[in-house]
Amino acid sequence: MSPILQSIANGSARGYGAFFGAGGGGAFESIASATGTGSSGTITFSSIPGTYQHLQIRFRAFTSTNGYTLYMRLNSDTTSNYNFHYLSGNGATVYAGGSASSEMMITQEFVGMENTNATCGIIDIHDYASTTKNKTIRTLAGLDKNGTGEIDLTSGLWRSTNAITALSFRSADNFTTNTTFALYGIKGA
Repeated sequence: MSPILQSIANGSARGYGAFFGAGGGGAFESIASATGTGSSGTITFSSIPGTYQHLQIRFRAFTSTNGYTLYMRLNSDTTSNYNFHYLSGNGATVYAGGSASSEMMITQEFVGMENTNATCGIIDIHDYASTTKNKTIRTLAGLDKNGTGEIDLTSGLWRSTNAITALSFRSADNFTTNTTFALYGIKGA
């Protein structure tokens, strides 16, 4: 596991107190991880087991070019079933907006600069295995642009009661080989 993901896992996994009952031992489990290939702008997790209450994805993303948006699709759904709102700030300007779309925006911009800076984030997907609820998603992501960075807070809704069994992340540019996405399952109380 990368140092960034390891420090996030050790430092904040239990900080999501709403996900853990008393004791909470073993309630946060690794399901899978994936790395960029340098030749594709898509990373996919499939055959996600329905044995957890929530999912969490932690990522450290690089592309070879700056300025691309990171998107997520659930169960390969490309219809306009996604709604999201975002709040972004870079220390000088605040941006806010929202949209209905054929995919969920995760972060508005992320950094290329392959080995210098990363866009890092945590995505929570609540009640992903439920077949009676639409799915809610929240993301906290940040990036550094050699001292001028940005932070994004995104919340979203996938208007489907289908259980989530697959998710994919997409960029218009290829993910470099030091890009890492890690999928975790969070058990209920």
